[in-house]
Amino acid sequence: MRNGWILYKKELLETLRSYKLLWIPIVFLILGVMQPISAYYLPEILKQAGEVPPGLLDSYTVPAAGQVMAEALGQYGTIGMLVLALGTMNVLAGERASGTAELLLVRPLSAAAIALAKWAAQLTLLAAALLAGAAGAAYYTEALIGGLDYGAVGSAVLLYGLWLLCGLSLTLLFSAWLRGPAAACLALLTVAVLAVAHSVLPHALSWTPASLSGLSAQALTEGGGKIAGPVISAVLLIVLCIGGAALLVRRQHSPE
Repeated sequence: MRNGWILYKKELLETLRSYKLLWIPIVFLILGVMQPISAYYLPEILKQAGEVPPGLLDSYTVPAAGQVMAEALGQYGTIGMLVLALGTMNVLAGERASGTAELLLVRPLSAAAIALAKWAAQLTLLAAALLAGAAGAAYYTEALIGGLDYGAVGSAVLLYGLWLLCGLSLTLLFSAWLRGPAAACLALLTVAVLAVAHSVLPHALSWTPASLSGLSAQALTEGGGKIAGPVISAVLLIVLCIGGAALLVRRQHSPE
């Protein structure tokens, strides 16, 4: 346990040294702030762009605060997921390339502890980024558009964070198998397949982790929904990813 904690702190230190703990939260913050600002100032933006048909903007109304907040979180399903995948694609592949994994396994440290420590460090990075983005979005939404139900905001952030964590866990799994961009691409492809399958069969696949993004928006716009199935399946997917990553590390790097 102590060695796992030391490895976790080492991973956090590497995240700081590589500036991931700085630039990824900044990207999330910018994305979060842009949505309420663009929603509020959209008529002025279009007027400045020119060639807007007369009367087109007369019917425009600023969306409700909950809707704007939901749209702000929704951006993280594309750009945010891409940023996280690119930022974590070498979590285990880098150890394999440098030979560090073999050195770690020689010590009294199991492959499961290595995978879990690395996953926990990436979870910390995700939490910092998502909190920064959600805080920025909530501040500007309330300042420009209207008040928010912060209980609903908290629920929505947790649900969307769990969906992003599924993508991050898939990246960890594929990083134990492949190198660099290949791991990120495969993780993003898996997330995209889950999302597309859910959009095609929303009722049949309402229990899958891909439902979490919609439930997050629903928490802000309509109230609560049935979250038990998606949450349980997401947790199972995360556990399988960590276990699979540990198994791959053990098989590939066990001392002869």
